[in-house]
Amino acid sequence: MDVVRFQYPYVLHGLWGVLILSGFFYWVSRQKEKRLRQFGRLEILRKMMPGFQKNRVVWKSILFILGYVFLIVAMADPQIGTRLEEVKRKGVDIMIALDVSLSMHAEDIAPNRLEKAKHEVSGLIDILQGDRVGLIAFAGMAHVQCPLTLDYAAAKIFLRDMDTDLIPQPGTALDDAIAKAIRSFDSKDRKHKVLILITDGEGHEGKPLERAKEAAKEGIIIYTIGIGSPEGVPIPVYDSNGQQAGYKKDRNGNVVTTKLDVETLQKIAFETNGKYYISSGGESELKKIYAEINKMDKKELKAKQFTQYEDRYQYFVLLALLFFILETVLPERKLTGSVK
Repeated sequence: MDVVRFQYPYVLHGLWGVLILSGFFYWVSRQKEKRLRQFGRLEILRKMMPGFQKNRVVWKSILFILGYVFLIVAMADPQIGTRLEEVKRKGVDIMIALDVSLSMHAEDIAPNRLEKAKHEVSGLIDILQGDRVGLIAFAGMAHVQCPLTLDYAAAKIFLRDMDTDLIPQPGTALDDAIAKAIRSFDSKDRKHKVLILITDGEGHEGKPLERAKEAAKEGIIIYTIGIGSPEGVPIPVYDSNGQQAGYKKDRNGNVVTTKLDVETLQKIAFETNGKYYISSGGESELKKIYAEINKMDKKELKAKQFTQYEDRYQYFVLLALLFFILETVLPERKLTGSVK
Protein backbone atom coordinates (compact mmCIF):
# COMPACT_ATOMS: atom_id res chain seq x y z
CA MET A 1 0.00 0.00 0.00
CA ASP A 2 1.36 3.42 -0.99
CA VAL A 3 1.90 6.02 1.68
CA VAL A 4 1.54 9.76 1.02
CA ARG A 5 4.06 12.19 2.47
CA PHE A 6 4.73 15.88 1.86
CA GLN A 7 8.15 17.31 1.01
CA TYR A 8 7.13 20.69 2.49
CA PRO A 9 4.45 19.92 5.11
CA TYR A 10 4.61 23.41 6.63
CA VAL A 11 2.98 24.78 3.45
CA LEU A 12 -0.21 22.94 4.46
CA HIS A 13 -0.77 25.65 7.08
CA GLY A 14 -1.97 27.66 4.10
CA LEU A 15 -5.17 25.60 4.26
CA TRP A 16 -6.24 27.88 7.11
CA GLY A 17 -6.88 30.31 4.27
CA VAL A 18 -10.04 28.29 3.49
CA LEU A 19 -11.65 29.81 6.58
CA ILE A 20 -10.57 33.30 5.54
CA LEU A 21 -11.90 32.84 1.98
CA SER A 22 -15.18 31.38 3.24
CA GLY A 23 -15.62 34.32 5.58
CA PHE A 24 -14.71 36.76 2.82
CA PHE A 25 -17.23 35.33 0.32
CA TYR A 26 -19.94 35.31 2.99
CA TRP A 27 -19.18 38.94 3.83
CA VAL A 28 -19.32 39.96 0.14
CA SER A 29 -22.65 38.19 -0.26
CA ARG A 30 -24.07 39.98 2.78
CA GLN A 31 -22.82 43.35 1.52
CA LYS A 32 -24.51 42.80 -1.87
CA GLU A 33 -27.82 41.99 -0.17
CA LYS A 34 -27.47 45.01 2.10
CA ARG A 35 -26.99 47.35 -0.85
CA LEU A 36 -29.89 45.80 -2.76
CA ARG A 37 -32.21 46.39 0.21
CA GLN A 38 -31.53 50.08 -0.15
CA PHE A 39 -33.47 50.01 -3.43
CA GLY A 40 -36.43 47.93 -2.27
CA ARG A 41 -37.54 44.44 -1.27
CA LEU A 42 -35.13 41.65 -2.35
CA GLU A 43 -37.91 39.41 -3.65
CA ILE A 44 -39.15 42.08 -6.04
CA LEU A 45 -35.64 43.17 -7.11
CA ARG A 46 -34.57 39.61 -7.94
CA LYS A 47 -37.63 39.17 -10.15
CA MET A 48 -36.39 42.21 -12.02
CA MET A 49 -32.97 40.53 -12.60
CA PRO A 50 -33.64 37.77 -15.17
CA GLY A 51 -31.40 34.71 -14.89
CA PHE A 52 -29.96 35.61 -11.51
CA GLN A 53 -29.52 32.53 -9.28
CA LYS A 54 -28.00 32.83 -5.82
CA ASN A 55 -26.86 29.20 -5.83
CA ARG A 56 -24.60 29.98 -8.80
CA VAL A 57 -22.78 32.56 -6.69
CA VAL A 58 -22.36 29.95 -3.96
CA TRP A 59 -21.00 27.40 -6.46
CA LYS A 60 -18.51 29.92 -7.85
CA SER A 61 -17.21 30.44 -4.30
CA ILE A 62 -16.97 26.69 -3.70
CA LEU A 63 -15.07 26.13 -6.97
CA PHE A 64 -12.60 28.91 -6.14
CA ILE A 65 -11.99 27.49 -2.64
CA LEU A 66 -11.46 23.97 -4.07
CA GLY A 67 -8.93 25.38 -6.53
CA TYR A 68 -7.15 27.11 -3.66
CA VAL A 69 -7.07 23.87 -1.60
CA PHE A 70 -5.52 21.82 -4.42
CA LEU A 71 -3.00 24.59 -5.14
CA ILE A 72 -1.81 24.58 -1.51
CA VAL A 73 -1.56 20.77 -1.53
CA ALA A 74 0.47 20.94 -4.77
CA MET A 75 2.84 23.51 -3.23
CA ALA A 76 3.43 21.12 -0.29
CA ASP A 77 4.73 18.61 -2.88
CA PRO A 78 2.84 15.37 -2.14
CA GLN A 79 4.97 12.27 -2.69
CA ILE A 80 3.86 8.68 -2.99
CA GLY A 81 6.03 5.60 -2.55
CA THR A 82 7.51 3.34 0.14
CA ARG A 83 5.95 0.21 -1.30
CA LEU A 84 7.85 -2.82 0.00
CA GLU A 85 9.27 -4.86 -2.82
CA GLU A 86 11.30 -8.05 -2.80
CA VAL A 87 14.66 -7.49 -4.46
CA LYS A 88 16.68 -10.44 -5.77
CA ARG A 89 20.40 -10.17 -6.49
CA LYS A 90 23.50 -12.33 -6.41
CA GLY A 91 26.22 -11.70 -3.88
CA VAL A 92 27.43 -12.53 -0.39
CA ASP A 93 26.39 -11.45 3.08
CA ILE A 94 28.72 -8.87 4.63
CA MET A 95 28.45 -7.84 8.27
CA ILE A 96 30.59 -4.85 9.28
CA ALA A 97 31.36 -4.65 13.01
CA LEU A 98 32.53 -1.17 13.97
CA ASP A 99 34.18 -0.36 17.27
CA VAL A 100 32.40 2.61 18.93
CA SER A 101 34.27 2.48 22.24
CA LEU A 102 35.63 5.68 23.75
CA SER A 103 39.15 4.84 22.58
CA MET A 104 37.94 5.33 19.00
CA HIS A 105 37.88 9.06 19.74
CA ALA A 106 41.69 9.05 19.75
CA GLU A 107 43.05 11.53 17.21
CA ASP A 108 46.15 9.70 16.01
CA ILE A 109 44.22 9.44 12.73
CA ALA A 110 42.47 12.64 11.59
CA PRO A 111 39.87 13.66 12.49
CA ASN A 112 39.65 10.66 14.84
CA ARG A 113 39.61 6.87 14.59
CA LEU A 114 35.83 6.53 14.50
CA GLU A 115 35.14 9.17 11.85
CA LYS A 116 37.92 7.76 9.71
CA ALA A 117 36.42 4.26 10.00
CA LYS A 118 32.90 5.48 9.19
CA HIS A 119 34.19 7.26 6.11
CA GLU A 120 35.84 4.05 4.91
CA VAL A 121 32.71 1.97 5.53
CA SER A 122 30.58 4.51 3.67
CA GLY A 123 32.97 4.21 0.73
CA LEU A 124 32.67 0.43 0.80
CA ILE A 125 28.86 0.57 0.75
CA ASP A 126 29.07 2.83 -2.30
CA ILE A 127 30.86 0.15 -4.33
CA LEU A 128 28.75 -2.86 -3.28
CA GLN A 129 27.08 -4.66 -6.17
CA GLY A 130 24.33 -7.04 -5.11
CA ASP A 131 25.77 -7.99 -1.72
CA ARG A 132 23.73 -7.68 1.44
CA VAL A 133 25.33 -5.52 4.10
CA GLY A 134 24.68 -5.20 7.82
CA LEU A 135 26.16 -3.15 10.65
CA ILE A 136 27.14 -4.05 14.20
CA ALA A 137 28.21 -1.45 16.76
CA PHE A 138 30.22 -2.66 19.72
CA ALA A 139 32.00 -1.37 22.78
CA GLY A 140 31.62 -3.24 26.10
CA MET A 141 28.80 -5.14 24.37
CA ALA A 142 27.62 -5.52 20.78
CA HIS A 143 24.42 -4.30 19.12
CA VAL A 144 23.05 -4.96 15.62
CA GLN A 145 22.69 -1.45 14.24
CA CYS A 146 21.40 -2.55 10.82
CA PRO A 147 20.35 -6.10 9.84
CA LEU A 148 21.51 -7.53 6.53
CA THR A 149 19.91 -5.54 3.72
CA LEU A 150 20.19 -4.64 0.05
CA ASP A 151 19.01 -1.12 0.83
CA TYR A 152 22.38 0.62 0.81
CA ALA A 153 20.87 4.08 1.40
CA ALA A 154 19.26 2.86 4.63
CA ALA A 155 22.52 1.23 5.73
CA LYS A 156 24.35 4.54 5.30
CA ILE A 157 21.73 6.31 7.43
CA PHE A 158 22.32 3.82 10.25
CA LEU A 159 26.07 4.24 9.78
CA ARG A 160 25.85 8.00 10.31
CA ASP A 161 24.17 7.45 13.69
CA MET A 162 27.01 5.29 15.04
CA ASP A 163 28.94 7.16 17.73
CA THR A 164 30.73 6.53 21.02
CA ASP A 165 27.53 7.26 23.02
CA LEU A 166 25.59 4.51 21.22
CA ILE A 167 26.75 1.73 23.58
CA PRO A 168 26.67 2.83 27.24
CA GLN A 169 28.83 -0.04 28.46
CA PRO A 170 32.56 0.81 28.17
CA GLY A 171 35.15 -1.57 26.78
CA THR A 172 35.94 -3.32 23.50
CA ALA A 173 34.14 -6.67 23.43
CA LEU A 174 35.55 -8.27 20.30
CA ASP A 175 34.12 -11.66 21.23
CA ASP A 176 30.57 -10.28 21.58
CA ALA A 177 30.85 -8.52 18.22
CA ILE A 178 31.84 -11.81 16.55
CA ALA A 179 29.05 -13.67 18.38
CA LYS A 180 26.45 -11.12 17.21
CA ALA A 181 27.69 -11.52 13.65
CA ILE A 182 27.42 -15.33 13.84
CA ARG A 183 23.77 -15.02 14.90
CA SER A 184 23.06 -12.45 12.17
CA PHE A 185 23.98 -14.83 9.34
CA ASP A 186 21.89 -17.72 8.02
CA SER A 187 23.02 -20.73 10.06
CA LYS A 188 22.01 -23.10 7.23
CA ASP A 189 24.49 -21.51 4.86
CA ARG A 190 28.10 -22.64 5.34
CA LYS A 191 29.65 -20.09 2.98
CA HIS A 192 28.96 -16.71 1.36
CA LYS A 193 29.47 -15.02 4.75
CA VAL A 194 32.00 -12.30 5.56
CA LEU A 195 32.62 -10.31 8.72
CA ILE A 196 34.70 -7.14 8.52
CA LEU A 197 35.89 -6.17 11.98
CA ILE A 198 37.11 -2.57 12.32
CA THR A 199 38.63 -1.71 15.67
CA ASP A 200 41.66 -0.44 17.54
CA GLY A 201 41.84 -4.02 18.81
CA GLU A 202 42.36 -3.08 22.42
CA GLY A 203 39.93 -5.60 23.81
CA HIS A 204 40.44 -7.17 27.22
CA GLU A 205 36.97 -8.75 27.64
CA GLY A 206 36.01 -12.31 26.74
CA LYS A 207 37.81 -14.74 24.46
CA PRO A 208 37.74 -13.38 20.90
CA LEU A 209 39.95 -16.15 19.49
CA GLU A 210 37.50 -18.84 20.63
CA ARG A 211 34.66 -16.88 19.00
CA ALA A 212 36.72 -16.67 15.82
CA LYS A 213 37.02 -20.48 15.80
CA GLU A 214 33.21 -20.74 16.14
CA ALA A 215 32.84 -18.35 13.22
CA ALA A 216 35.18 -20.47 11.12
CA LYS A 217 33.00 -23.53 11.78
CA GLU A 218 30.00 -21.54 10.50
CA GLY A 219 31.84 -20.75 7.27
CA ILE A 220 32.41 -17.09 8.14
CA ILE A 221 35.55 -15.39 6.87
CA ILE A 222 36.72 -12.55 9.09
CA TYR A 223 38.74 -9.65 7.77
CA THR A 224 40.15 -7.40 10.46
CA ILE A 225 41.16 -3.78 10.03
CA GLY A 226 43.26 -2.20 12.72
CA ILE A 227 42.77 1.51 13.07
CA GLY A 228 45.06 3.62 15.22
CA SER A 229 48.66 3.75 16.42
CA PRO A 230 50.55 0.83 18.01
CA GLU A 231 52.56 3.32 20.07
CA GLY A 232 49.63 4.56 22.16
CA VAL A 233 47.88 7.94 22.27
CA PRO A 234 45.64 9.73 24.84
CA ILE A 235 41.83 9.56 24.58
CA PRO A 236 40.11 12.98 24.29
CA VAL A 237 37.15 13.73 26.58
CA TYR A 238 34.44 16.16 25.47
CA ASP A 239 31.96 18.26 27.47
CA SER A 240 28.21 18.59 26.80
CA ASN A 241 28.89 21.30 24.22
CA GLY A 242 31.18 19.05 22.20
CA GLN A 243 34.31 20.92 23.25
CA GLN A 244 37.40 18.97 24.27
CA ALA A 245 37.72 19.06 28.06
CA GLY A 246 41.02 17.20 28.38
CA TYR A 247 41.97 13.54 28.24
CA LYS A 248 40.67 10.41 29.92
CA LYS A 249 42.43 9.59 33.20
CA ASP A 250 42.51 6.57 35.48
CA ARG A 251 41.68 6.55 39.18
CA ASN A 252 45.17 7.74 40.04
CA GLY A 253 44.86 10.75 37.74
CA ASN A 254 47.18 9.38 35.09
CA VAL A 255 46.32 9.97 31.43
CA VAL A 256 45.00 6.77 29.82
CA THR A 257 46.50 5.86 26.45
CA THR A 258 45.11 3.56 23.79
CA LYS A 259 47.15 1.63 21.26
CA LEU A 260 46.43 -0.73 18.42
CA ASP A 261 46.49 -4.42 19.37
CA VAL A 262 47.85 -5.84 16.12
CA GLU A 263 48.52 -9.36 17.37
CA THR A 264 44.94 -10.09 18.44
CA LEU A 265 43.49 -8.88 15.15
CA GLN A 266 45.96 -10.93 13.15
CA LYS A 267 45.07 -14.09 15.07
CA ILE A 268 41.31 -13.53 14.62
CA ALA A 269 41.73 -13.20 10.86
CA PHE A 270 44.07 -16.21 10.69
CA GLU A 271 41.54 -18.48 12.44
CA THR A 272 38.98 -17.90 9.65
CA ASN A 273 41.26 -17.81 6.59
CA GLY A 274 40.79 -14.07 6.44
CA LYS A 275 43.37 -11.29 6.38
CA TYR A 276 44.48 -8.47 8.63
CA TYR A 277 44.89 -4.93 7.30
CA ILE A 278 45.96 -1.72 8.96
CA SER A 279 43.98 1.40 8.15
CA SER A 280 45.85 3.59 5.69
CA GLY A 281 45.53 7.18 4.59
CA GLY A 282 44.65 6.05 1.09
CA GLU A 283 41.74 3.94 2.39
CA SER A 284 42.68 1.06 0.09
CA GLU A 285 42.20 -1.78 2.57
CA LEU A 286 38.41 -2.06 2.20
CA LYS A 287 38.73 -2.00 -1.57
CA LYS A 288 41.24 -4.85 -1.34
CA ILE A 289 38.88 -6.79 0.89
CA TYR A 290 35.98 -6.26 -1.51
CA ALA A 291 38.15 -7.38 -4.43
CA GLU A 292 38.66 -10.67 -2.57
CA ILE A 293 34.96 -10.91 -1.74
CA ASN A 294 34.14 -10.54 -5.44
CA LYS A 295 36.14 -13.70 -6.12
CA MET A 296 33.91 -15.73 -3.79
CA ASP A 297 30.98 -17.83 -4.98
CA LYS A 298 27.76 -15.82 -5.12
CA LYS A 299 24.33 -16.83 -3.93
CA GLU A 300 20.90 -15.48 -4.72
CA LEU A 301 19.93 -12.96 -2.05
CA LYS A 302 16.46 -11.69 -1.27
CA ALA A 303 15.62 -8.59 0.71
CA LYS A 304 12.74 -6.21 1.27
CA GLN A 305 13.36 -2.73 -0.07
CA PHE A 306 11.31 0.47 -0.13
CA THR A 307 10.68 2.21 -3.43
CA GLN A 308 11.75 5.80 -3.80
CA TYR A 309 9.23 8.58 -3.10
CA GLU A 310 7.91 10.12 -6.32
CA ASP A 311 6.49 13.64 -6.70
CA ARG A 312 2.77 13.84 -7.46
CA TYR A 313 2.24 17.63 -7.20
CA GLN A 314 1.47 17.93 -10.93
CA TYR A 315 -1.90 16.19 -10.53
CA PHE A 316 -2.97 18.63 -7.84
CA VAL A 317 -1.85 21.59 -9.99
CA LEU A 318 -4.07 20.32 -12.81
CA LEU A 319 -7.02 19.94 -10.44
CA ALA A 320 -6.46 23.46 -9.09
CA LEU A 321 -6.41 24.89 -12.64
CA LEU A 322 -9.56 22.93 -13.52
CA PHE A 323 -11.51 24.40 -10.59
CA PHE A 324 -10.24 27.93 -11.26
CA ILE A 325 -11.30 27.62 -14.93
CA LEU A 326 -14.74 26.31 -13.96
CA GLU A 327 -15.16 29.18 -11.52
CA THR A 328 -14.24 31.66 -14.26
CA VAL A 329 -16.55 30.30 -16.96
CA LEU A 330 -19.55 29.75 -14.66
CA PRO A 331 -21.72 32.89 -14.93
CA GLU A 332 -23.66 34.31 -12.00
CA ARG A 333 -26.72 34.65 -14.18
CA LYS A 334 -28.48 31.88 -16.03
CA LEU A 335 -28.40 32.51 -19.75
CA THR A 336 -31.90 33.28 -21.07
CA GLY A 337 -33.24 33.61 -24.56
CA SER A 338 -33.76 37.07 -26.11
CA VAL A 339 -37.19 38.67 -25.66
CA LYS A 340 -39.04 39.34 -28.93
